[in-house]
Amino acid sequence: MATDGDPRVLFVMNVVLSVAFAALVVRGLAFIDVLAFSWGTVALGAGALAALTYIVVLR
Repeated sequence: MATDGDPRVLFVMNVVLSVAFAALVVRGLAFIDVLAFSWGTVALGAGALAALTYIVVLR
């Protein structure tokens, strides 16, 4: 019998991976002078990515 796992662990993993990916993307865009790096931009991107992931997974 398979379990889905603890939802708190999945939530924390989603947030951590979303922040890491958003920081990488924003840093890359800052490197090519498309977007200025700020932690607010990273937080906004991570929030959007985490929400999108949550919606897609629950679908």
